[in-house]
Amino acid sequence: MTLIFVYNTDSNPVSTLIDMAHKILSPETYDCSLCKLTHGPFTEIEAWKEFRISLGVPVEFLHRDEFEKKYGQSFQYPVILQKNVNFEVLLPKTEIDDLANLEELIVAVKKHLPAKE
Repeated sequence: MTLIFVYNTDSNPVSTLIDMAHKILSPETYDCSLCKLTHGPFTEIEAWKEFRISLGVPVEFLHRDEFEKKYGQSFQYPVILQKNVNFEVLLPKTEIDDLANLEELIVAVKKHLPAKE
């Protein structure tokens, strides 16, 4: 099992600069709720970094253009997927959009992890 986090943004440098400016100037209208929860304007939030390192399962973090190029599939973004043979949506855009903060995201992700022995 691999968890795949797909951000609702593209990976090119222009998109990155626009995203940073958008998060600073108008964060309430920024399109990627997953980005808002896990990253500040410039860097990854430390609590998220610690959590993702501790997950204990393989994880991929991709921008939508990277995901579509690599896997040839499309979803409504942002999305958190589980990949075994096929993709299973663990947290769709609507649920990610409803999360109030990073703590809620971590709780939601933990619900989908295999029990640790």
